[in-house]
Amino acid sequence: MTISSDRSPAVDLSAPKTYEVRTYGCQMNVHDSERLSGLLEDAGYVRAPEGSNGDADVVVFNTCAVRENADNKLYGNLGHLAPMKTKRPGMQIAVGGCLAQKDRDTIVRRAPWVDVVFGTHNIGKLPVLLERARVQEEAQVEIAESLEAFPSTLPTRRESAYAAWVSISVGCNNTCTFCIVPALRGKEEDRRPGDILAEVEALVAEGVSEITLLGQNVNAYGSDLGDREAFSKLLRACGQIEGLERVRFTSPHPRDFTDDVIAAMAETPNAMPQLHMPLQSGSDPILKAMRRSYRQERYLGIIEKVRAAIPHAAISTDIIVGFPGETEEDFEQTMHVVREARFANAFTFQYSKRPGTPAATMDGQIPKEVVQARYERLVALQEEISWEENKKQVGRTLELMVAEGEGRKDGSTHRLSGRAPDNRLVHFTKPDQEVRPGDVVTVEITYAAPHHLLAEGAVLGVRRTRAGDAWDKRNAAEAAKPAGVLLGLPKIGVPEPLPAATGGCAVN
Repeated sequence: MTISSDRSPAVDLSAPKTYEVRTYGCQMNVHDSERLSGLLEDAGYVRAPEGSNGDADVVVFNTCAVRENADNKLYGNLGHLAPMKTKRPGMQIAVGGCLAQKDRDTIVRRAPWVDVVFGTHNIGKLPVLLERARVQEEAQVEIAESLEAFPSTLPTRRESAYAAWVSISVGCNNTCTFCIVPALRGKEEDRRPGDILAEVEALVAEGVSEITLLGQNVNAYGSDLGDREAFSKLLRACGQIEGLERVRFTSPHPRDFTDDVIAAMAETPNAMPQLHMPLQSGSDPILKAMRRSYRQERYLGIIEKVRAAIPHAAISTDIIVGFPGETEEDFEQTMHVVREARFANAFTFQYSKRPGTPAATMDGQIPKEVVQARYERLVALQEEISWEENKKQVGRTLELMVAEGEGRKDGSTHRLSGRAPDNRLVHFTKPDQEVRPGDVVTVEITYAAPHHLLAEGAVLGVRRTRAGDAWDKRNAAEAAKPAGVLLGLPKIGVPEPLPAATGGCAVN
């Protein structure tokens, strides 16, 4: 049934309501957004077409609070939607995530056209809050102070048939002075190993062949269970799951990175030779000011042990430049660690005040121009090292898991893209036979750039996989039913290539 008038566009009352979820910040937020999508689809909504740009019945912002201008970005986007909401009867806007947890009533005061505000601990309430806002015709603000239910019990719209996040813990017990995560996500809570492994097995049964274990401080897993070796045991247990080809994890903390974890990585066949180990600074005084419970020697010692046990491991990191009080000598210590560690890549960030953190009010805030100059020197050094390390891959024969949507130029270059075991991105010549995301190809690396590799020769082998079959099945289902299809519980979405955070709260 369609109702129309001269004043407004036609509204098809028989059509299902559409939704759009916009995500900011870290891997944890990406994973939470998959749950938000699953909840909405479970409630009867369908995903709005790509490029709808707010033209949906429900628009959800899953926010991040770690950047100084995070709130400005949110309110700018909300302001853009205000006139759209006026023109679209029944449209609803919801704001969740870390900024919602932090600012609460401020959001509705500054943007009174917002219908729902919810926090990091009660994402499962979104459909109920939307309905309540519709019936009561007033904004609903509900912020829980502690976790109501472990998020993995919620329905999740998984974006990939071949790769999946598996959350093993939530929250963080650290007190880093630049990070607001403990205040917004709470103390660490660990899932029981049996629940985690049951989820992994369910995912593998659906066709998933790669999982990434996810936590704010993933290798601290077990602190809530009273078992210091719980994480290494979990890695080894994943190695026993038939059909699971690749296991990754993010993000670990150097403080909790013990020898048993290194041994588990080296001895578990499907544990990938890749490690994302946040450094943040190479200076001992700055690490102390950051409340990072390790020092340069300890960090480099871990890198040395990992390289000894796993010679081809690709190690990446996060670094903050311009932390309050950072001197030129402190910065040179960071450059020293970068030269010694020889990271495959590094995500470098200029320090910005994060409201609510101790560092935001520290003395010795560094002038912007000084931070910028140091940042440029660090980036130049890391680019040089990344290129040199990638050149060492030329001539190697690698097995790639074919990826979906990672090669922006694949259409024009007649290539496909995939991830090597160490997570390096490889663009390869498209073979004559069909290759699907999730399938595995064998290639020889012929060229290296700082951020990717090329395999320009013919593909040496193609292995069709259950993951590729699952990709076919998912696409057929979505072609038959345009809405996102829930394939069973639990469902976790495709991880972004490591590291996915852009200075977000998963950066340890």
